[in-house]
Amino acid sequence: MLSHKFAGTLALLVFVSLAFEAAHAQSQSSTPRFGRSISEADIAAWNIDIRTSDGKGLPSGKGSVGEGKALYAAQCVACHGEDAKGGSTYGTMVGGIGSFTTNTRVLTPGSMYPYAPILFDYIRRAMPMDRPQTLSADEVYAVSAYLLNLNGLVPADAVMDAARLAQVQMPNRNGFMLDDRPDTKSLRCMSNCR
Repeated sequence: MLSHKFAGTLALLVFVSLAFEAAHAQSQSSTPRFGRSISEADIAAWNIDIRTSDGKGLPSGKGSVGEGKALYAAQCVACHGEDAKGGSTYGTMVGGIGSFTTNTRVLTPGSMYPYAPILFDYIRRAMPMDRPQTLSADEVYAVSAYLLNLNGLVPADAVMDAARLAQVQMPNRNGFMLDDRPDTKSLRCMSNCR
């Protein structure tokens, strides 16, 4: 006669074995079970790529330097400090223009980024650090305008939108070399790829 403990263990082993066999049989099926097809509409919310050289892909919306200053004070100052001069968590985001080609680099959006849409893209994807991707497009344009103003790249009354942001001439626009090595080229392939 089997003990209750042994009988329970045996029943569990039989159940696991049957479940494994059923899963194995299903995996051997000729019809893949990968879910459902995804439409362009399904992808649209995730497709936030921006071509930073010309701003293609920037969303509609706008924000002013003044709006950005208020938003910065409410959501950014704790980490980035007053006037973006460095805070408890991060260093300065202003100044350093011209220092990128020296041994005493000051890495800021104004000194490093070759195109202004990079700033928008970074803020939208990564800020605020504890709640990334929660800012609206208008809020990101506003914070971008404020930071560009602090770096002396747009006037205090500037309003940024997709067209205006792409037109901002960044000081380090020509500070990067094109990587034209043969192994860096790729062709987009969506079917019958080799």
